[in-house]
Amino acid sequence: MTRKYNFSAGPAGLPDEVLQQAKEELLDWQGKGLSIMEMSHRSKEFISVAETAEQDLRELMGIGADYKVLFLQGGATSQFSMIPINLLRGKGAADYIDTGIWSGKAIKEAGRFCDVKVVASSKGNGYRAIPQQNELTLNPDAAYLHYTPNETIGGLEYDYIPESGDVPLVADLSSSILSRPLDVNKFGLIYAGAQKNIGPAGLTVVVVREELLGDVVPGMPTMFDYKVHADADSMSNTPPTFGWYLAGLVFKWLKEQGGVSAIAEINQRKQEKLYAAIDASDFYANPMAKANRSWMNVPFTLADDALDGLFLEKAEEAGLLNLKGHRSVGGMRASIYNAVPETAVDALIDFMKQFEKLHA
Repeated sequence: MTRKYNFSAGPAGLPDEVLQQAKEELLDWQGKGLSIMEMSHRSKEFISVAETAEQDLRELMGIGADYKVLFLQGGATSQFSMIPINLLRGKGAADYIDTGIWSGKAIKEAGRFCDVKVVASSKGNGYRAIPQQNELTLNPDAAYLHYTPNETIGGLEYDYIPESGDVPLVADLSSSILSRPLDVNKFGLIYAGAQKNIGPAGLTVVVVREELLGDVVPGMPTMFDYKVHADADSMSNTPPTFGWYLAGLVFKWLKEQGGVSAIAEINQRKQEKLYAAIDASDFYANPMAKANRSWMNVPFTLADDALDGLFLEKAEEAGLLNLKGHRSVGGMRASIYNAVPETAVDALIDFMKQFEKLHA
């Protein structure tokens, strides 16, 4: 079997080495005679897997002891509710920055629980550039400031971390977590769906400063209380054990690559060469402000969108999969997460050049 190059935005590709190890252990995990999927989450074996995964993530991201690391279910979308439920802490308002579809969804959901103040928006520029710090009209009495560092669908990314003063900063890192170093201490809470840079769909990671726990909006479901999960080491109910196990393998793989700093160098090369190929062509275009181009999600259009279908057909024949842009924006999108090798980007660029020669 020949593995093809997968540019899916999520569920995204996983490292070949991780999949191979999971395959080898699938029926008999470390000589126990059963699969990790069949193992009790309360067993000493799985608890060891879970604790090792958390420790490796803490090492990779530099997460201190004053933060809780939670392995949850419900996707990042559930966090759109859980964040105001847990972080309002008696306040009635929260600040949000609007930069695209995913931040817009977070804003809409938070509006069910509090007065949402949109402190800046990219709507005026067509969601093609990020508002700068001096454009943010922050409320010093807000419960928190929420932003989406990378908009997966639009391919728009922050080139800075917003300063929020004494107000806790919250970030949806679903598309950019572990792609480069990050100072976790600047945040009150970060969260990420696993299906891009962490592991398979079904797992969500939340990193939250411990002092923010324990004061939820009254009357909310027990399972929407971060402290319930923190007190139970993310095992207040049966967790997604296979996803947690695979995430642990990904963390080990990432450490073997040299950690987040090393993978960041590779990611920087990947995105630079792909954008350079787009910019050097009159046939392809990327609409985002250059300072705010995403490292992880690279959208591009063809000069003649009537060729979109043929481009995708020929790309798949060449072993380049899942390049179709999101239905809401069209065009193409190459998601080049950590597990996408540099050779995949090289192959995509070669294909794009050949397609242009034939159809420009």
